[in-house]
Amino acid sequence: MKHHEHPLLVGLHHITWRATASALTNHEVVAEAMAWLIGDPDAVQLERSTSYHGSELWMVTAHSKKKSFAMKSLAQLGVENLQVLHDTLEQRFDEDHVLYLRLNLDDLISSKISLADSSRTGTVKGQAKIEVYPGQDALEQARTTLQDAIEAAQKKN
Repeated sequence: MKHHEHPLLVGLHHITWRATASALTNHEVVAEAMAWLIGDPDAVQLERSTSYHGSELWMVTAHSKKKSFAMKSLAQLGVENLQVLHDTLEQRFDEDHVLYLRLNLDDLISSKISLADSSRTGTVKGQAKIEVYPGQDALEQARTTLQDAIEAAQKKN
């Protein structure tokens, strides 16, 4: 059996989380929260910048190409949030097999995870690249990956 024909081989190629910390926000606290979310402090990068008006900003990025870390990070969202993602998948999934979501930054800093409305400020943008091989239905693979994450989250509790 070829690798791409195996129906159980689904998951994530990678996951990326991005947040912006303004001069009023402690960027180290944001970086710690992102490290907790990704599961690897070494996967977090800080980049100092300035806003359009000249105030200091920090771009905080957590990225993992390690499939196991990526899946654990997705499962970290918890059963309820993952079920919402599963139920709204068609609005969050693009033709490049990327799942888009936003988390509430204030909640994440408090070690809680809640999905955020895209119009709010203080969010963490998430992108999860779903593994899809030729001949596989992309939406079905994404649903299966989310279901696997739900099962992992249930085991964690």
